[in-house]
Amino acid sequence: MTILMPDFDLPDTMALRPLRRPAVNDAEFRSAMSGLASSVHVVTARRGDERIGRTATSVLSLSAQPPAILVSIDIVSRLADLIAKTGSFSLAMLAAGQEAIADAFAGQVEPAERFNVGQWGSWPSGQPFLHGAVTALDCEVIGAMETGTHVLFAGAIVEAETSAVASPLLWHRHGYRALRGAD
Repeated sequence: MTILMPDFDLPDTMALRPLRRPAVNDAEFRSAMSGLASSVHVVTARRGDERIGRTATSVLSLSAQPPAILVSIDIVSRLADLIAKTGSFSLAMLAAGQEAIADAFAGQVEPAERFNVGQWGSWPSGQPFLHGAVTALDCEVIGAMETGTHVLFAGAIVEAETSAVASPLLWHRHGYRALRGAD
């Protein structure tokens, strides 16, 4: 599947190159990555009455100017398709205690029922907004790059809300964790 972004061309210098050595297998990769403690996020997109979302840990701060983040989404997912079509997405960094939301968006709840878990509203753009998150962001896509099974979406942050008291929900060694000494 090729994601086409309006007015976006990937420079040749950014193209993925073939590996010179074999990559580790799936089990080795999963084992190695389980040692990486990551905050748990829900990435969502909306067009009309359709809302889609998935739990994600592959999120990073991309730049301060413009303020932007990078999210990795399965390329064959409906979420990747909707983000590409709308050119926008929202992100919620989950707070400790929001494990049920993480589980719902990780597939333990049918897609049509996921937004019934947690308190959801909308940004002025219409993108989903999760109340009670550590940080909630509304993003406009400024670039995309296919990387094997996933697409990386760069999103400029156009709206942000941050809680001064919530501690992040973390994922480490195949389970939820919290910061020690966190409220």
